[in-house]
Amino acid sequence: ECDLQDQAMGYGHDASRYSENKRAVSEKHMGPLIKTVMTRCIHCTRCVRFSTEVAGAPELGAIGRGENVEITTYLEQNLASELSANVIDLCPVGALTSRPYAFVARPWELNKVESIDVMDAMGSNIRIDARGSQVMRVLPRLNEDINEEWISDKTRYAIDGLRRQRLDTPYLRSEDGRLRPVSWNKAFAAIAAKIKKTKSGQLAAIAGDQIDAEAMFALKSLFDKMGSPNIDCRQDGAKLTNKLRASYLFNTTIVGIDEADAILIVGSNPRMEAAVMNARIRRNFLNNRTPIALIGPEADLTYPVTHLGTDISVLEQLVSGKHKFAKILKKAKRPMIILGMGALRRADGQSILGIAREIADKTDMVTDSWNGFNVLHTAAARVAGLDMGFVPGKGGKDVAGILKAAAKGEMKLVWLLGADEIDTSAFANSFVIYQGHHGDAGAAAADVILPGAAYTEKDGLYVNFEGRVQMARRATFPPGEAKEDWAIIRAISEHLNKTLPFDSAAALRDELITAVPSFAVMDEVLPSKWAKFGRIGKLSVEPVSSSLNQFHMTCAISRSSETMAACHQSIQSASPSLAAE
Repeated sequence: ECDLQDQAMGYGHDASRYSENKRAVSEKHMGPLIKTVMTRCIHCTRCVRFSTEVAGAPELGAIGRGENVEITTYLEQNLASELSANVIDLCPVGALTSRPYAFVARPWELNKVESIDVMDAMGSNIRIDARGSQVMRVLPRLNEDINEEWISDKTRYAIDGLRRQRLDTPYLRSEDGRLRPVSWNKAFAAIAAKIKKTKSGQLAAIAGDQIDAEAMFALKSLFDKMGSPNIDCRQDGAKLTNKLRASYLFNTTIVGIDEADAILIVGSNPRMEAAVMNARIRRNFLNNRTPIALIGPEADLTYPVTHLGTDISVLEQLVSGKHKFAKILKKAKRPMIILGMGALRRADGQSILGIAREIADKTDMVTDSWNGFNVLHTAAARVAGLDMGFVPGKGGKDVAGILKAAAKGEMKLVWLLGADEIDTSAFANSFVIYQGHHGDAGAAAADVILPGAAYTEKDGLYVNFEGRVQMARRATFPPGEAKEDWAIIRAISEHLNKTLPFDSAAALRDELITAVPSFAVMDEVLPSKWAKFGRIGKLSVEPVSSSLNQFHMTCAISRSSETMAACHQSIQSASPSLAAE
C-alpha cells in the first residue's frame, strides 16, 4: 500500500545515501486512534485542512517556522472529532497511522471484502479487511452518493468489539437460574415446547437496530404463521407507521443536502447520529451560508445554527407563519426539515410528524423536483423493517405495549432479535428468547440464547435512511456454533411444524422481493409518493431531546469495543477548559 516502499523494493538501495544531518521530530499524542511518526511529515497540511474544513473541528495546526514547523494538536490534546481518523487515509507519507492497527497485519495477508456499515443508518460504503476469523480493519469505500470517501471513527474502529463478549453457543436457563450451554436441538426443543403452550396473542417479537432484512422477514413470516400480530422493529418507540414511505424516509437524499437553501432540524443531533452526513450539512453552510435552525438541546454541530429552544410548540408558530424562521423557509427555493428520533419517539410523535408535514406543505417544501421532508433514523435496520411491515398487525402491540403487557404478566413469550436497547426488567414474568451476537442487555435477560452472526459474518440486505437497498457481504464466519439469523428461524419453524417456504438465502430474498418489490432495486433511491400522514393533535410541554447524547458506545458491538471505550473515556476525562500557554 506504500508506493515509496514498493519503489524502494523494486529499484532502490537498502540504505539511504543521504549523509548529512537529518531533521527529527518527536512523536505527538493525538489520542487512542492515531499513531504518529512525525519525522516523516512533509507539512502538506492535508490533515489540518481536513479537520478544519471538512470535520469542522480545528484541532490540528502548525507551530514553528521554516524547517522547524511541526503539526500538532493544541497542547497535545486528543482529537475529539467523530471523523478524526480520516486523516490517516489523507496522509501521503504515513506520518499519521492507525494506532489500533499498528503492526497487526500486512496488506497482502488480508482478505478484502466490499460491504456497508451498520453503526448508523446512513449505509456508508466500506471495505472490510479480514485475516482468518478476525476482522483486522475497516476502510472507506468511495461512494459519492452516500459517504464520499469518509467514514466515522465508530465505523472504522468499533470492530474490535466483534472479538469480545461474543455468543458462540446456545444457552438455556436451568432451574437454578443460571444460563448453561446446550445443543441447538435442546434449545429448539425448549422454544418449541414453550410456544406450543402459549396463545398467539401472548407471543411478541422485537427486532433490534442492526438486523438484516432477511432475518426480520423470516421472523415476521414465522409470527404470521403463528397468528401473532405483536411484532415491532421500532425498539426506541418511534411513532412511525409504514403506511406511506415518504413519511419515514430522508426524501431529499444525502446528495440533495448540497442543494438546500434553508434547513430546520427538530429533535436531532446529526453530529452524533450521522457524523458523515453532518459534514455535508457543514459544507453546504460554508459554500452558501445556508440559514440553519435547531429545535432541541443546544449542541456544537460544527456550523452555526439559530437555536429556537427546546419547546416543541415552536412548530405551531412555524405552521402559522408567525415565527421569523417560517419566513426564511417560505422564501427559500429548496427548504428542508430534518426530524430526528428525539422528536418522533415521544408520546406525541405522531402529532409532531403531522405538524412537520404541514410545515412542509405550507412552505412549498415538496414540489415535482424537490422533497425537503426528511426523517433521520439512527438504526440501520429501521427502514427495512418499516418497508416489510415489521410493525404491529391488526390488534397488535407495539414496543411500549409489549413491555407494559410483559410487566403485567400478560405477554408470556418475547423474542428479542438483536434487541438490546429496551428495558428488559419488564420481562421478569416472560419467557425470553434472545437471538443475537453479543452478551449484552438482551442476553442477560434471556431464558434461551441463540447465537447469531454479526454484520461482517453474513450476506444481508440493509436499507439506509434514504430508502437505498444495499448488500452487506460476509468477510469472516461466525464464531463457534453461531449461525446466520434467518437459518436459525427457519430451523425453529420446522420444530413448530410451521416450516417456512425457503431453505436458502437466495430463496428467502426471492420471497422478500415478491412481498416487497422495492427490495429488488439495489443501490438506487426510488421516488416516494407524497400524501397526508401523521395526525394533528396536542403537543406535549416536555422539552425536546436528542436520541443520542454520546457517540462512541451506542450498540452491542461498540459497547464491547476497547477502542471505543478508550475514546469515550478520553472525551469524558478531557478538561472542559484549557489555559493557553
